[in-house]
Amino acid sequence: MENILQKYAHLLVHYCLSTKPGDKMYLRSTTLAEPLVREVYREAVRAGAVVETDLSFREQSRILLEEAGEDQLRYISPLYQKAMEEFDTYLYIIAPYNLREDQNVDPDKRKIRQEAHAPVMKKYFERTATLDMRRSLCQYPTLANAQEAGMSLEEYEKFVFTACRLYDEDPIQSWTEVREQQQQIVDLLNDREEVHYKGDGVDIRFKIDKTRRWINSDGRTNMPSGEVYTSPLEDSVNGVIRFSYPALYMGHEVEGATLYVKDGYVEKWEATRGKDFLDQIFQIEGARRFGEAAIGTNYRIQQMTKNILFDEKIGGTVHMAIGQSYLQAGGKNQSTVHWDMITDMTKEGEIYADGEKIYEKGKFLFL
Repeated sequence: MENILQKYAHLLVHYCLSTKPGDKMYLRSTTLAEPLVREVYREAVRAGAVVETDLSFREQSRILLEEAGEDQLRYISPLYQKAMEEFDTYLYIIAPYNLREDQNVDPDKRKIRQEAHAPVMKKYFERTATLDMRRSLCQYPTLANAQEAGMSLEEYEKFVFTACRLYDEDPIQSWTEVREQQQQIVDLLNDREEVHYKGDGVDIRFKIDKTRRWINSDGRTNMPSGEVYTSPLEDSVNGVIRFSYPALYMGHEVEGATLYVKDGYVEKWEATRGKDFLDQIFQIEGARRFGEAAIGTNYRIQQMTKNILFDEKIGGTVHMAIGQSYLQAGGKNQSTVHWDMITDMTKEGEIYADGEKIYEKGKFLFL
């Protein structure tokens, strides 16, 4: 385990964050991830970075949301604010104790907290869009994630490390090859204007123009990665899309989510389970427009684990996100929501670009 964590830390510090001497790094996680945090800290210091750590403990967020008054909920950590405004790199290592600990908190208190953080989050989105701050998001395997995935902890560790290519002899070289292959996809899509997803319960179109671009997600901003994505023109999305995978957000699970869209606006929605939560989310400003359309290309991930960092990358899927757009893709929609919803394309799925079929049953036809 120690050796694999050393490889993980080396990949994160040198490939994902391109750490340079003098960089200020903000390293955030929970106390469960201490073994990986320790190795990242060591590798980053060796690379010449100054590292600030922020480790939360069990149920810290729930305690705050349950016990705090409004002034406390509106308080922003000066370190967090300074990091988002000024630091060079930001590594967030997901390592939850309990994936449901915030599920039953007062939604009004959660809204106050989100509103208070909105200006800092705006700065975060701006700086990560321009790479003024280099950010990476990754996973440390914990029992909570393993249980959610229906695996033992040992099985889940193997799943995470396989998806991150850590068993490869040279993970950095392996991810460089991913970048080169995905660039062929991005180059083609950036030369087209209209994309059409078709499949079981899916018949939806959207457009991009010269103000938008498809992005090659090659492991430098998420680890693992393996997707290409864009922010479609906000008023160009038309059709219907049913998401075959459960849609997970804020500890809630929605099954059979189906969205009906006209001129970029979600006019109607259905679900076989969890529609009441969809009803709540669609009341939030900006949530009824799309911030992202994407295609999953990581074929080392072949099962849902109820963790969006991995699920949205499943090879042979597409996903669309309601809410916040990606500034780096040219998107303009703003929202406190960014909810990725995923559907399988391996059985009947097709993708057309300006009328040309480029993808069938989970595979690109030109690779």
